[in-house]
Amino acid sequence: MTDVNQGPLAGRHAVVTGGSRGIGLAIAQALVEAGANATLMARDAVRLESAIAVLRTRATTQRLFAVAVDVADEASVNAAFAAARDANGAIDILVNNAGVAESAPFAKTSVDQFQRLMDINLKGVWLCTQAFAAGLPKDTAVEAPWRHVVNVASTAALKGYAYVAAYCAAKHGVLGLTRALALEWARRRVTVNAVCPGYTDTDIVAAAVANITAKTGRDADAARMELARSNPQAQLVTPEQVANAVLWLVSPGAESMNGQAISVSGGEI
Repeated sequence: MTDVNQGPLAGRHAVVTGGSRGIGLAIAQALVEAGANATLMARDAVRLESAIAVLRTRATTQRLFAVAVDVADEASVNAAFAAARDANGAIDILVNNAGVAESAPFAKTSVDQFQRLMDINLKGVWLCTQAFAAGLPKDTAVEAPWRHVVNVASTAALKGYAYVAAYCAAKHGVLGLTRALALEWARRRVTVNAVCPGYTDTDIVAAAVANITAKTGRDADAARMELARSNPQAQLVTPEQVANAVLWLVSPGAESMNGQAISVSGGEI
């Protein structure tokens, strides 16, 4: 077990949305191993409980909590953040990871599909960050502990990709929000940054592989290789590599990192 009492995040409360699997769960594991108390948020309550069970194998002395939430619904978000504070106290770290990716040619992307991607990927970040902000002190003392927001964006926040125009638009919006809040909160001892993973070995990539296979007839290995080729290292990013970048941004010593978009993509960006 990790000696969390000596960890750099000991006593800190981290909220991770989309925390039940993939990148979100890897981030939660990294934060817990660094000593943080954790609240996981996601839509699926059953998966959340499984994720909490995984975290309990990493360290046993922290307070761990799970709450189901629809990040696109204001009432659901506000209730979830209130429950998180009741369970684990004031929130020091927010990782906005919940998101969804869908592909379609621009001309065939319906308004409903566009709105769904905006609601989850951009509005969800907005609502969760507002709920986090509701707990910030109005006047921040110089000696107050730093707080951190990390938005899990994508290389699609930094460049365009064909057939995912709505997803790119939403993720570009996340990066714009990141940069605006970094300036607005710069003197409140709050940092706001984004990590921008390339193709990462998660369920989203598995769905993309299935889509490529269905539309082109290629086998799954060939489809995965096609996605990996966008990375100069010719491999998919791992969730743990993304988690390590997040952990650095919220750890002591990284306070001057603010308003940044950290590309985790093997050099693609």
